[in-house]
Amino acid sequence: MSTGTIVAIVIVAVVVLLAIILIAWIVATYNSFVKMRNNVDEAYSTMDVYMKKRYDLIPNLVETVKGYATHEEKTLEGVMAARYSCMNANTPQEKAEAENMLTGTLKSLFAVSENYPNLKADQNFMDLQQSLKTLEEEIATSRKYYNGCVKTYNVKRETFPSNIIAKWFKFEKRVLFEIANEEERNAPKVQF
Repeated sequence: MSTGTIVAIVIVAVVVLLAIILIAWIVATYNSFVKMRNNVDEAYSTMDVYMKKRYDLIPNLVETVKGYATHEEKTLEGVMAARYSCMNANTPQEKAEAENMLTGTLKSLFAVSENYPNLKADQNFMDLQQSLKTLEEEIATSRKYYNGCVKTYNVKRETFPSNIIAKWFKFEKRVLFEIANEEERNAPKVQF
């Protein structure tokens, strides 16, 4: 073999090797995006399950309060309207906005209960309130997990060189589940 033939074979071998490495990287990056996207979807679904449990619990809570606080109709209607909005939200952004509204109305519902000592002593109300508290903790944990999955996915989607694959295969940015009400971000003032 001549020197020119050997050089040509080496060049072809290097080009083929680089092509194989590039294809392997594209496949690995694509599969990584698919896995991350599925993790985000699973995290959202888990959060949705906890929120559905809460939506199912709210009518029982409202009915219990209604028996004691008949003149608080506006607050009770607000809670049910917020629940309805949450159940009909389709996108993560709509769901986050509706959830923030529901959280505010639930706070007003518990504020109403403070005015009725008999209600606060009612075992059914106490059980419902405890169930809701537990669900709120589970929702907070699942939101944290969802946001962690979204952050990991979005960072990979936006960093070089994986952003090239994200653009080619149309891996869209995902939205974090955030608090919309600025007042809820601030620590409450406690005075004794």
